[in-house]
Formats: sequence, C-alpha cells, structure tokens
Amino acid sequence: MIEIYTDGSSSGNPGPGGFGVILRSGQHYKEISAGFRKTTNNRMELLAVITGLEAIKTPNQVTIYSDSKYVIDSIEKRWVHGWVAKGFAGKKNKDLWIRYLNIAKVHQVKFVWVRGHNGHPENERCDELAVAAGKQKDLLIDTVFEAENG
Repeated sequence: MIEIYTDGSSSGNPGPGGFGVILRSGQHYKEISAGFRKTTNNRMELLAVITGLEAIKTPNQVTIYSDSKYVIDSIEKRWVHGWVAKGFAGKKNKDLWIRYLNIAKVHQVKFVWVRGHNGHPENERCDELAVAAGKQKDLLIDTVFEAENG
C-alpha cells in the first residue's frame, strides 16, 4: 500500500506554477516537485497526481490524498470517461488526462479529498513544495499548454 499526497499551485491562472508530491509506504518517504513558467492550477494539481503514480515502480494499491475537487470529481464521478468518449471536445488538459488514464490502469487507485490549507501536515508540505517549485529560476516549459495558449 502506497500513499500519495499531492498539491498544485500557480501564481496567476495562467502563470508560473508548480506541484508537490509526497510518496509514503512504510519506512519509505519521497518528495517530488517541479515548477513551470506558464501553466494553470488545475494542470499542476493533475500533474502532481500523475507524477506520483509514475514514480511507483511496480503495480500497487495506491491511495491519493488531494485537495483538488477538479481532479477527484473528474475521476470519481467518471466525467473524464465521458470526455474521452467525446474526444475531449471543449475540455482542457486532454494531454494530462490521457497520461493519467494510462498510468492509473497500472495501479489500484483510490482518492481521498482533504481540505486544503487546513493544517493537514502532508497537504501543507505539498503546498510548500508546489509554491517553492513555481518560484524557482529556470522553470520548465509546459509545452502542450504553451502551444495551445500562447
């Protein structure tokens, strides 16, 4: 069983942003973060989940803790499957949703919503990682987002 805690942020929407991830399993603990020069909060929330899942080396049972209603509702309420059926017509973040669906197939994934900025230690740490990542110099380029949004 692996626990993944995630958060994403952006300064401006769009603007510079980042994500933070904590992976925890027994004694194992890992933090991952990255920042991008132009992105959105929702992209960073979703990319945090994807990055956490992609960091797991073998198929596993995974519980993901997130404060993102966008991510959790899209998955738990199965909206994303309707978007796939309609070719993502009029929907944002197609590239990331496809990436999520591909990696989620590998694992048994369960989501737990946590209230953001409410003192949850791992959520607060992920927020710190995400904000700090978005403030770094030499930010990464969210190539798909920038190509679609200038």
